[in-house]
Amino acid sequence: MTAARPHRRQVLKATAIAAGAAALPLTLGTAAHAATAPQFLHGVASGDPLPDGVLLWTRVTPIPEAVPGSAVGPDTEVRWELAADKAFTRVAASGTVTATSAVDHTVKVDVRGLTPGTAYWYRFTAGGTVSPVGRTHTTPAADTALDRLRFGVASCANWEAGYFSAYRHLAARGDIDAFLFLGDYIYEYKTGEFCARGTVVRPHAPAHEILTLADYRTRHGRYKTDEDLQALHAQVPTIAIWDDHEFANDAWSGGAENHTPGAEGNWADRVAAAKQAYFEWMPVRPSIAGTTYRRLRYGKLADLHLMDQRSFRSQQVKVGNGEIDSPDRTITGRAQMDWLKSGLSASDTTWRLIGNEVMISPVAFFSLPDYILRPLAKLLGLPGEGLAVNTDQWDGYTHDRRELLGHLKSNGIDNTVFLTGDIHSAWASDVPYEAATYPLSGSAATEFVVTSVTSDNIDDALKVLPQTVSLAAVAAIKAANRHIKWVDLDSHGYGVLEVTPEQTQMDYYILSDRTRKDATTKWTRSYRTLSGSQQVERVYSPVK
Repeated sequence: MTAARPHRRQVLKATAIAAGAAALPLTLGTAAHAATAPQFLHGVASGDPLPDGVLLWTRVTPIPEAVPGSAVGPDTEVRWELAADKAFTRVAASGTVTATSAVDHTVKVDVRGLTPGTAYWYRFTAGGTVSPVGRTHTTPAADTALDRLRFGVASCANWEAGYFSAYRHLAARGDIDAFLFLGDYIYEYKTGEFCARGTVVRPHAPAHEILTLADYRTRHGRYKTDEDLQALHAQVPTIAIWDDHEFANDAWSGGAENHTPGAEGNWADRVAAAKQAYFEWMPVRPSIAGTTYRRLRYGKLADLHLMDQRSFRSQQVKVGNGEIDSPDRTITGRAQMDWLKSGLSASDTTWRLIGNEVMISPVAFFSLPDYILRPLAKLLGLPGEGLAVNTDQWDGYTHDRRELLGHLKSNGIDNTVFLTGDIHSAWASDVPYEAATYPLSGSAATEFVVTSVTSDNIDDALKVLPQTVSLAAVAAIKAANRHIKWVDLDSHGYGVLEVTPEQTQMDYYILSDRTRKDATTKWTRSYRTLSGSQQVERVYSPVK
């Protein structure tokens, strides 16, 4: 990289590693290399369930050399079957599709004509080889009165920083309707640049920072070899949105903090490659203009509005330059903001859930000790001086936030809950109309932020025990932000969100050790929003 390369936000400095094995293509294993028949080495998945349909996904390896990103391998006919029973005696739909190198031998089938609110099983066959069997579920009919809806919720899964035990524990529950992933499914960094307290738990493929279509395909392929990830995808349908690391750190419509024009090529070309690989490798139905913003419905209980806050946003600005409040700057883009507002206005469900990449609740930082402030600023994307706003979040796009919250207020839209990832920490907060005068000014909505699956948190940056030094930061955050009811800056884990007509509750679970494949999990906290309240309150037990 050239000396002109801008500083990159990272919690830890890059760790030097030996070149070699990490730079090799994705290892398929001795048995796979010896096989002559096609193989299903990356699992199966389903996604974006509808009342009458669901998207099915897999990837076939027709010959050992056809590793992800290789652009080699013959066209391969793949048969798919979807049945109402696990034994496949009642096949509801079936067909064939040709997997080609043009789509990295991935397979996506958008099955329609199914029965609402019904469980199905599916599988793929190629050259006599049968894939693992997956289970999926259509959503209820639009007029169905649901008693309960339950999501597993996660974000920020860095391969090099640990194992995906969170996915294993979610898969084992057997009680979630879908897996909601809120961004940073993959990370773009080179090996050692962002890992676990400076230690690479398991190396990326490719070893270098990903830039090209082959790079992004290879990185997605590496992720899909994780057994726990495969188990969760095979158990329930996935509903996913992207954030910045599916492209590059702090991405915006015209570039990214982790992209140097010239040295790393054209930004538009990199984005096109990243999006193509994403839609090839993820069980996501491309929506408006090839983005991930779209809407799903669960009967009369909830609408789920899924956002894309990277493709259309203005470049992040520094605090103090006078542009943060400018109406010319946007995090959503005009078309997406209008789409969201009209969808919220038209909603006739009890709850309006918003899958939201970056935190919408305002966060002010005042007097923190420097040794805490600086790593916290890096983690949250603040300037090194620790100024009082994270300009990568909605705090950097205050005009859009005022417009959206004003729309909720002027149209009497209640029961809006933002579900957020991104910042490697867990939060429960009200979303105030005016933070400075809260609680007198009232709350427009509530927000539940889930922590990272593996990506470094504040204790990792400081290399201290969890819930020690960071407690001072938590106390300062809560003192300066009365709408924020709880913060955990240290833990790794996931959430389980239950929605009923009476309330929406997020249960937070933490992992014992992200660097251990056999990590255990335990419940730590729960918060809920009662219908009509627009406020979060603590609950002292998880949902059963």
